[in-house]
Amino acid sequence: MDLLNSESADTRRGFLKKTGATVLGTALAGVNTFASGIHLGHNADKVLRVGLIGCGGRGTGAAMQALKADPGVHITALGDVFEDKLNESLATLTKVGGDRVKVDKSKRFIGFDAYQKVIDSGVDVVLLAAPPYARPHHLAAAIKAGKHAFAEKPVAVDAPGVRSILASAKLAKEKNLSLVSGFCFRYDAANRETFGRVLKGDVGEIRNVTTYRYGGELWSFPRKAGWSDMEYQLRNWYYYHWLSGDFITEVTVHSLDMMAWALGDQTPIKAIGVGGRQKRTDPLFGNIYDHFAVEYEYANGVKGYSFSRQHLGCPGRNTVEVFGSDGKTDIAIYKHYKISGKNQWEFQGKHNVMHQAEQDEFFASIRSGKPINDGTWMAHSTMLGIMGRMAAYSGQEIAWEDAMNSNVSIGPKYEDYTWDLKWPVSEVPIPGITKV
Repeated sequence: MDLLNSESADTRRGFLKKTGATVLGTALAGVNTFASGIHLGHNADKVLRVGLIGCGGRGTGAAMQALKADPGVHITALGDVFEDKLNESLATLTKVGGDRVKVDKSKRFIGFDAYQKVIDSGVDVVLLAAPPYARPHHLAAAIKAGKHAFAEKPVAVDAPGVRSILASAKLAKEKNLSLVSGFCFRYDAANRETFGRVLKGDVGEIRNVTTYRYGGELWSFPRKAGWSDMEYQLRNWYYYHWLSGDFITEVTVHSLDMMAWALGDQTPIKAIGVGGRQKRTDPLFGNIYDHFAVEYEYANGVKGYSFSRQHLGCPGRNTVEVFGSDGKTDIAIYKHYKISGKNQWEFQGKHNVMHQAEQDEFFASIRSGKPINDGTWMAHSTMLGIMGRMAAYSGQEIAWEDAMNSNVSIGPKYEDYTWDLKWPVSEVPIPGITKV
């Protein structure tokens, strides 16, 4: 049983106060540690050779931020399943990084084994930004090889993948390696101060948490002549749950991670919810849902509520509300961060660029020899998305223990991926019929 789930309320509050102080301390310390000359240690002059695995927009962005984070970073290897993505990324990075982007032709790797070739190319650090289906396999290989790793979120699409991430996180700790998560909202200065105050008790005993993530539709790529079924699905990976985990796992998971943060990263005991595909019904959108509503229940009686949709033409919303015995936290991402009630407060500090902060702190930790390990909480936050999907797809109440111990893999083994793979696209899940 999770430690927090078994403690008394008083002990739990003490734990949260301690955690909150840590979070506030981190925020106040600042994120631009390399630029300020802090914690460089004996590795200050060493070139850090960085390999990028997954050369899409987010991966290219992470590599650009790595270059900005540390003047000793050199990008020395790139890997992707698609040559056009790699070439686009290389052109962008070269424009930004100049002679610090040293990726000759022998270090440009294409295919499903490109990740291993990047890892074996002599890099010190890897940035993992391939689609979520690949992340457990890529991280396991990187940590086994002794590489510091940045892993985009989510880190898995099913429970076996989550357990693999937990094992990699444990090994990273044993090897003294930094493992930084792409759950970027935890690296946002306003969020850090706000959640730090929640965790030290400024709203009192937490009663419930609500999160909303309402948005529109995303990118898609029409099928071209010569594309196999596999290529078409990989080009449009977001819309296939075996590749993305569905949008509750790929996007809404940010909100679920903030819910977990507010609750001291304790894990729920069960979840129940609904979801469906009301507007985004064209086959272009694969087999994922376009809306979810999930209730998560915790052992101390607290409930977390997650509402999400992706409907074009409807208002957007990205909020977190924490209701406590002494007040309420009201977060509207990028807009305001407030606490009302007994301890009224509003964030008036300096905002940062959270994606940049991730890389700043990642490379500062490597330089200092004081590794960051986000592995356990990033795995558990990912599992919240997977668990919510399981509840909505099946229409059943899902226990955390059952979800975590599930042996159901929703995709093939990574070793079986080829361009000719005929992985059947399942029908859109139907609650009461679909088994998870």
